[in-house]
Amino acid sequence: MRWSFLGRVPYDRGLRLQEQLREEIRLGKGVDTLLLLEHPPVITLGRTARPDHVLVSEAELERRGVVVARIGRGGDVTYHGPGQLVGYPVRAVGRNIRGHVEVIAESLIELLGDLGVEARWQSDHPGIWCATGKVGAIGIDARGGVAIHGFALNVCTHLDDFQMIVPCGLQAPVTSIEAVLGAAVTPSLDEVARRLGPSLCRRYDGVAVEIPAGEVLA
Repeated sequence: MRWSFLGRVPYDRGLRLQEQLREEIRLGKGVDTLLLLEHPPVITLGRTARPDHVLVSEAELERRGVVVARIGRGGDVTYHGPGQLVGYPVRAVGRNIRGHVEVIAESLIELLGDLGVEARWQSDHPGIWCATGKVGAIGIDARGGVAIHGFALNVCTHLDDFQMIVPCGLQAPVTSIEAVLGAAVTPSLDEVARRLGPSLCRRYDGVAVEIPAGEVLA
């Protein structure tokens, strides 16, 4: 499975890239690929999103430079922004959607544990949780047997930005690795990506191949 850390990528470009990779895999011309990146500020609305879970006006969102995107994954409202590692494993899953999600969750929990953050998957409120709140979210679109979208892990995200929404429809606290460990010992987004990328790929495929960001974004 290929993986690449792309740095900061606008949300619409990341979505187009996922859709392109998914179509190539469907046609038998593509390779399963994990995209790791961060987005400029964006609020995404899944298929079951409630508009009233966006808590600020369109004018205020525009003033803050926050884009709103309605997308095809499951789930409610989420926020992506700087300091948050977003991962899109684009891969053939057939009907094994649960297994696909479980691998993501297990990989994030293992990574957090290695960093010193005890975390767990919470099935009644899907996501990755630690003692002080939700640190990671997962949302998948596996139509046609090929999954896109994926996960968001709060590394050093500005947590105040989550006050613009009801995250995933839950009135529950959101946290980050930095909020738990402190800024002095929190690894950079690049470091977290380079620890997670090979590990997640190996869980899926047994082999992880890093490719340059320029090759993916060309």
